[in-house]
Amino acid sequence: MRVTFTVNGEKASVDDVWAGESLLYVLRERLGLPGSKNACEQGECGSCTVYLDGVTACSCMVAAGQCEGRDVRTVEGLAEEGGEGAERRLGAVQEAFVEMGAVQCGFCTPGLVVQTDDLIARTVGAGRGVPAEAEIREALAGNLCRCTGYEKIIDAVRVAAEREAAKAGEAV
Repeated sequence: MRVTFTVNGEKASVDDVWAGESLLYVLRERLGLPGSKNACEQGECGSCTVYLDGVTACSCMVAAGQCEGRDVRTVEGLAEEGGEGAERRLGAVQEAFVEMGAVQCGFCTPGLVVQTDDLIARTVGAGRGVPAEAEIREALAGNLCRCTGYEKIIDAVRVAAEREAAKAGEAV
């Protein structure tokens, strides 16, 4: 079957998609977007988290055929546009992860970055301010990291949220 959907703001069509093919497979192997990682293939680790119609989802658990006409945003889609003629640059969340040393092997990072972006949109973006540590931990609970003790990840989330709040003119 042919599946046509929007990926990171651009229309994409993929031919010969078989019934059991996952969105994750289509993104990585057919569309050349390797950011979302293939770890558990059971929706347990969060490495493959993407936005599907604005809601986070484990792309390994979504059949590609279910994406017909829908909007998908991957970790690659979180990068910010550069100036005229310039390349894209890391988004605010991605920068905070790098700066705070929250990236180790990097396998869990794409899912954590997408989930963090969503948390910031639901808190800072909704005028609720910077999320408390308990709210950060709850938001990231579905993302497993085997390399860290999560402290640097939580620090990165806090820094990204504080920066977004400062941009919005909110008290930090």
